[in-house]
Amino acid sequence: MMKYILPIIFLGMSSVAFSQIKEEKLILNKKREPEVKKIEKKKTSVETIKNYPPEEKSQNPVKYTITDVPAVSDFKTSTIQGQDVTPKFEGTAQNNYLQFGMGNYGKILGDMNISKTLENKLEVGLDAHFLSTLGLKKEYAWDSKQSAATVGAFLNSYGEKGKFNLNAEYGLNNNNYYGIYALDPGDVDLDQRVNQFKVNGYYDFYSNEILNDVRVKSSFLKDHFDAKENQVSILANLSKHGVEVGGSGITLNADLGVGLEAVKSEFAIRDKNSSNFFNTSLTPKVTFRKGESYLMLGSSFSFLNAKNNNDLLAEQMKNSKTYWFPQAEFQFAAAKEFKFYGGVDGGLKLNTYSDLLQQNPFIVSDQYLKPTETKYHFYVGLRGDIDETLKYDVSAGYGKMRDIMFFKANSIFDNIYTLNRSAYNYANTFSAVYDDGNVSDIKGSLQYFPLENLIVDAEVKFTKFDLKNYDNIYNVPLLNASIGAKYTMLDKKLLLGFKGIFASDRTTNSFAIEGVGSPMMYQSTENTDDKVGGYADLNLSAEYKIHKNFSIFAIGNNLFNSNYQTYKGYKVLGAQILGGVKITF
Repeated sequence: MMKYILPIIFLGMSSVAFSQIKEEKLILNKKREPEVKKIEKKKTSVETIKNYPPEEKSQNPVKYTITDVPAVSDFKTSTIQGQDVTPKFEGTAQNNYLQFGMGNYGKILGDMNISKTLENKLEVGLDAHFLSTLGLKKEYAWDSKQSAATVGAFLNSYGEKGKFNLNAEYGLNNNNYYGIYALDPGDVDLDQRVNQFKVNGYYDFYSNEILNDVRVKSSFLKDHFDAKENQVSILANLSKHGVEVGGSGITLNADLGVGLEAVKSEFAIRDKNSSNFFNTSLTPKVTFRKGESYLMLGSSFSFLNAKNNNDLLAEQMKNSKTYWFPQAEFQFAAAKEFKFYGGVDGGLKLNTYSDLLQQNPFIVSDQYLKPTETKYHFYVGLRGDIDETLKYDVSAGYGKMRDIMFFKANSIFDNIYTLNRSAYNYANTFSAVYDDGNVSDIKGSLQYFPLENLIVDAEVKFTKFDLKNYDNIYNVPLLNASIGAKYTMLDKKLLLGFKGIFASDRTTNSFAIEGVGSPMMYQSTENTDDKVGGYADLNLSAEYKIHKNFSIFAIGNNLFNSNYQTYKGYKVLGAQILGGVKITF
């Protein structure tokens, strides 16, 4: 009886304790063959051990792991894009399923994954997802509806020496620049649409002899305002693992990463910025390992060729530069409960229009793109596993960065006294800005297993930026945190879930606009220390298996019904209840 009472008490206390909780947005209950990056981030997976065929891997499941568990939620503050907070049944997932749901705010969910294994262990499949909402009709006189759809095909092949994955995906995001706060334009066309086609390939050798794996990614993007971006990257990992060092019991692993990345971005409005980046990277490293203790020493080199154009001002800037970054990490395993670790890293990140849209879909379709350089980032931490009941990871770090990217609000782009404006010209968009500075961070994550069928997890990250030119970093919270629980009961037919996601107050800039003079013109006044406000977000979900191939589900988001803002002017949906059915086969 206690195994039922404890989780119910936990969920009930959570609802009371987080009385300020406000909002989370559902995305799709996805079960697909995703991009390689997504595979690596899964919190529950089989052991990442090569040297044997994939069918043997399924016989060595790992119940949980803290490795690569991010300390910050992937929650994104918009009415469509967000973290999938729906828990999944473990060990019973089927690739073939159809899912359909409906909810308030005109929300419609469609979700499908179908695959078939052919001869020679060749698997082919189709993956499609759709989510839409009619938006906040009572909050805005203008259109705030949004929709997101993806359709893709994938192929998996398991050979004698390695496995191969190929996937192609087309995505369409249709949203509106509805965050108008400084003007009152009435019903206007605020449409923005982003089309993106991706093709990715991945080959992973079972052994770590010389060629470990090869990854190829490509992306082709176009939006409603004729912005275009093409991106391709190739990464090969060369390695030699498991070399014995004398009779000391120490093994040596040697790795070399070789990468190529090219990005071309072109914009057709405003300043008509364009950029070309070509980056070559080399990452050599050696690792000495004994038991669970290890020492890794390495470096990272980047050779960047960059060109930026501004057609409106007829400006062109070219830059070729070589970067070096330190790479080192150690772990001293005093016991499985206490593993001390620390290190230093750094790197170069190309900021692309596609990446910016993922973080903020309300940016204007004209961006000046620059790479962000992490010159160094030192960190120390402690992690461990206590009686296979509690896993934890706590660390602190300090780094120096150049061209830190964040989002600054735009004013109107002209002072003509009229409301007959383009969709992005109502002080309702954002642009990427850059500054140098230092960053301090403290983060922690834990997973707790009080019962066999109850899992509790929590994550927190504190990040403080000290910038050179700006007093504050805009639209970045000082604190992010989340807590969740998942409980199965009734012979694993009923799955209950809880997720709370929290962020502290954020500073932004904003504008007050008024008509002045004769003839009348608009005058804009900027506030560089405005506050958007933090948020707390409660989500509850339930799924019940009526039959092994049929289940019903219900999800509640933003259960305290608050229309708080994400970016300035962009309120999120209120309390949302969505229900539906899922068929697996």
